[in-house]
Amino acid sequence: MKEVISYIFEVLSQLGYAGIALGLMVEVIPSEIVLSYGGFLVSTGNIHFAGALLAGITGGTLAQLFLYWLGAYGGRPVLDKYGKYLLIKKSHLDASEEWFEKYGTGVIFTARFIPVIRHAISIPAGIAKMPLSVFTVYTIAAMVPWTVLFLLLGMELGVHWRDIKEYAKPFIMPLIILAFSSGLIYFLYKKRKK
Repeated sequence: MKEVISYIFEVLSQLGYAGIALGLMVEVIPSEIVLSYGGFLVSTGNIHFAGALLAGITGGTLAQLFLYWLGAYGGRPVLDKYGKYLLIKKSHLDASEEWFEKYGTGVIFTARFIPVIRHAISIPAGIAKMPLSVFTVYTIAAMVPWTVLFLLLGMELGVHWRDIKEYAKPFIMPLIILAFSSGLIYFLYKKRKK
């Protein structure tokens, strides 16, 4: 398995910016790892930060748009039947739908920082026919800090970019708190308007 992963990273390296976008779109390897590898490539001078940032935001957004469209045009029955082939677990769908029903459209931003929920939240947004423009804005708004964080951490780690999971822990909690705070403010604002 290590050989396969090493091969994937070699291909990503050869593809440069397109490799980062593709790595995030396919999501065979977690986004944190793909982006930290992108940061490593920036630190070696193989690619530039701005291009890696754009590739990360684009790839991550396209991946979420695909899941949105799956929800919008396939719905829950199709996902229950075929989701396992896309590595979408029923329990993740259930949790995401619960979050979406409870917190509304603002959860699209907040959920991007929460493990398990972040990958599946786009599906209930599609099922609920959330306006695509709103969905896209929230998704991009969340992809920016996520991409910046992991590119910078990958740059700092350099050749040790594979240690990202352990190294990123102290940075993730403040990001989650910020996301929850933003979500809470949004939720209270919406409630007050009613």
